[in-house]
Amino acid sequence: MLNALKVILEIQELDMKMLRLMRLKKERTDELEHIESLRQELKSQKENKAKEIEQFQKDIEFQENHLVEIKDKLKKLEARQGSIKKVEEFNALTQEMSSTERERVATEHKTSDLIDKKNAEEEILNKITESLASSESSSQAIEAEIKTTIEKINEEGRTIKSQRDQMVKKADPEIFKVYMRLLSNKKDRVVVPLENRVCSGCHIALTAQHENLVRKGERLVFCEHCFRILFWQEGAPLETGAPLKKRRRKLAAG
Repeated sequence: MLNALKVILEIQELDMKMLRLMRLKKERTDELEHIESLRQELKSQKENKAKEIEQFQKDIEFQENHLVEIKDKLKKLEARQGSIKKVEEFNALTQEMSSTERERVATEHKTSDLIDKKNAEEEILNKITESLASSESSSQAIEAEIKTTIEKINEEGRTIKSQRDQMVKKADPEIFKVYMRLLSNKKDRVVVPLENRVCSGCHIALTAQHENLVRKGERLVFCEHCFRILFWQEGAPLETGAPLKKRRRKLAAG
């Protein structure tokens, strides 16, 4: 193995731990955001329902005031009945009273319907309020646990970063740049062993010439398929030509 790769491999192990921590932190952060999203949705429902109830109350008050006006009008019409002597006027008054009475009944029905709707919405509001209180109560322990986990992840991340910074100082600058460029692109291991003449990164068989170059460890050798950096593990057996051809046909068939 190229000696310079040994430091890079140590850095890569730290980077894999860091990537794992980053994924875990994102999962936990997403959980927090989901809990907050549910809470905000319930709050929004509560606010909207309260506004609907407020509008119902205004409509009820309007209808009740209108009903008072109608009843006052009926009383005035009834008071006029005794003073009317002409049949035509009496009939006209009677028709007006009948029309006003129908309006009274219709207004009372409308008011009653509005009150029923308002009561139904208030029941829904109470349920939303209870759900919100229950959600906030039950989520406190979960949120606290998640935040504690995130703090531990951050602490572990700082430790890993400190170790990594020390290792980077020992790394070959040019090889480190190549490594970082590959890592940034793949977000996975980019320095991998050649096993049985197969890249352990993309699992595609390579040539005997590739195997020889990797085994010599005189310079960086890249997989010609995934472009990962290949290295030779000490004690790894050399692959013969015949199995390579068989494997290539099998891979091609697959």
